Amino acid sequence: MKTYFGVCHYFPLALLLAAGCATEKPSTRFVGTDLSGWRQPAGDWKVARSVALDPSDAAKFVVTPGAGIFVNGDQGKTSHFTTEAEFGDANIHIEFCIPKNSNSGAYVMARYEVQVYDSFGVAQDKYPGIECGGIYPRWINEKNIEGHSPRVNTSKPPGEWQTFDITFRAPRFDASGKKIANAKFIKVRHNGQIIHENVELNGPTRASLFGDEKTTGPLMLQGDHGPVAYRNIRITPAKLD
Repeated sequence: MKTYFGVCHYFPLALLLAAGCATEKPSTRFVGTDLSGWRQPAGDWKVARSVALDPSDAAKFVVTPGAGIFVNGDQGKTSHFTTEAEFGDANIHIEFCIPKNSNSGAYVMARYEVQVYDSFGVAQDKYPGIECGGIYPRWINEKNIEGHSPRVNTSKPPGEWQTFDITFRAPRFDASGKKIANAKFIKVRHNGQIIHENVELNGPTRASLFGDEKTTGPLMLQGDHGPVAYRNIRITPAKLD
């Protein structure tokens, strides 16, 4: 496998089954095994026991009903999935699975996207931030700007579970509401490897739910760009001053 910078090593943090992407037993830290706790309406998002690549089309999933993972519908294209709870500084754990050529994203505070993308074996993609684990660009004057590529391509093949572990610091504001410090990805790990450290964001990334910035916000999972499954989402508040 080629890398963006350096050598890629795999860390099997997710449960991998030969038959496909099956769920682990839900834990108390998992954000629900049903649609409670997520903003409604939730489009075609549903719960399932497992997903696997469709033998006749690797760009699609075969979904097994059950509980433990979230899937963005039978067509793999629906509205975004957003938590009711909001947070500021946080440690975030996300596990995701995508088929071939699919695309999603985890929007911290529903504003700052860490890209979910099929980047397996890709040495260099179209623009900085489109790669899996990339911090997606902002959209200013009809241009993508301020995208951040991961240090290394740690992407696994389509149909395998992958992980993000994110330490995030929310933007800071003074008593008058003026922003005095940018939001910052303190650290992002993809499949166990550090891919970002101390990346500041001057504002929300492209296609964020909100155009403004605040001290708290929900987690949003992008649902309209292709089939994706998520599981074991954990958000732990932190104090990062």
